[in-house]
Amino acid sequence: MMPVNGIQVCLETFGERTEPPLLLLAGEASSMDWWDDEFCRRLAAGGRFVIRYDHRDTGRSSAFPAGAAYSGVDLMNDALGVLDALGVPAAHLVGLSLGGALAQRIAVEQPHRVLSLTLIATSAGLGPDATPVLAGVAAVAVRTPPATEVRVRATTDEVDWSNRRAAVTCLITEIRARGGPFTPDEPQLRRLAERVFDRSGDLGTSRANHRRAGYGPPVRDRLAAIEAPTLILHGTLDQRFPAEHPRELARVIPGSRLVWLEGVGHEVPPRAVWSQVLTEILGEPADPLTPAA
Repeated sequence: MMPVNGIQVCLETFGERTEPPLLLLAGEASSMDWWDDEFCRRLAAGGRFVIRYDHRDTGRSSAFPAGAAYSGVDLMNDALGVLDALGVPAAHLVGLSLGGALAQRIAVEQPHRVLSLTLIATSAGLGPDATPVLAGVAAVAVRTPPATEVRVRATTDEVDWSNRRAAVTCLITEIRARGGPFTPDEPQLRRLAERVFDRSGDLGTSRANHRRAGYGPPVRDRLAAIEAPTLILHGTLDQRFPAEHPRELARVIPGSRLVWLEGVGHEVPPRAVWSQVLTEILGEPADPLTPAA
């Protein structure tokens, strides 16, 4: 635990401090547990000082009462505070979903803190309440949430998150609904969900507070100013953010590269694609890549 941005944040590091720092930013209402231990160790073995942490209101970090008035900007400042607490002036940022949105905000508001960006399963067009606000045709295509996402939200809203069995079952169902053929099997998901539950305070309150906090003011119109090398990794089966989202990101961030993860949904990259993902993040592509169109 470390004091960060006026709260207590639980964080963990892998690798040597002498290596280039890499900060992992998890998704909405997600603790650092979603970043697999072995995945973090492999990143560290590739020559990175890897940092993962629990967002506020998740895991062992400071919890807040229902209706807490924090925002996506506060979540961004927490990420920067983690770097400050470790004496890290700038880092490679790897963000998933909400974490990707936070990484984009850091890149436009604090560009000197960013060595590179890796944006996974995220979007260029998220408003304060996470509503897609893409431009032109893309906005029409994604204005209505996918049916799968509507069903997932409806199911999770009815769960008693204080009941361990019910919460674990719902987390497993949620991961499967958003995943693909490479999503871990039930025993693996159960171990992860139990770990998430056991390290958390009030999951229901955490999820509601994060949803209320949203992503902060839109930064889409400022993304063209990003100069950091940017890699966009996106699952071909992602229904939360369909293909229009990563394509829009690739279009507006200069020099960015879009790499598709075949058979992957809206999820932390599963083990089946780790080799590809690790190779891309560490900057040693196995195959020639063309600039994102």
